[in-house]
Amino acid sequence: MELAPFRPWDDFFPGVDRFSRPDVSDLSKWNNRVISNLLYYQTNYFAAAIVVILIVGFMNPLGMFLGGAVVALVFMGSVWAGENKAVIKNFKKKNPTLFVVGVMGISYFLLSLCGGVMVFLFGITFPMLLILIHASLRLRSMKNKLENKIEGVGLKKTPMGVILDLLDQQEEKINKIQDFLESKLKD
Repeated sequence: MELAPFRPWDDFFPGVDRFSRPDVSDLSKWNNRVISNLLYYQTNYFAAAIVVILIVGFMNPLGMFLGGAVVALVFMGSVWAGENKAVIKNFKKKNPTLFVVGVMGISYFLLSLCGGVMVFLFGITFPMLLILIHASLRLRSMKNKLENKIEGVGLKKTPMGVILDLLDQQEEKINKIQDFLESKLKD
């Protein structure tokens, strides 16, 4: 596994001209933009999430540890169920966003039983929301697209690529690349 490089600030957060509202009428295009940005800026996203988690963890260390443990256990359980139960695997493949929302909903419910709702909201959900907003609004550059093709073909494997594989988000990109390469070989 290889860690993606940290992208410079002027690439990660350039002027307004590199941001645009996603086309909500074309969900596959929006999903492609989000996945591409998650792969390309993954180290920046992890760093931003760690900063927020550390701030919340500093204010409530026990609650942050409990929240992180609950979310990790629910995520691992859902990935296991997705691999071993056909119904869940099909649902995860067809509705990845609902699957993640379901994992977060179950985590929220379990943490509400322990009294850790505020830690969940600010320490876990808030960084994810910031990442999703940036990944949705940031337009892709040519370098971004090239890096994602390399990741999608499997020439290198990164932590975000593994997470997206677990959520069944990479397989579709690999199939598109394979179809493209096969069509070029036939020509």
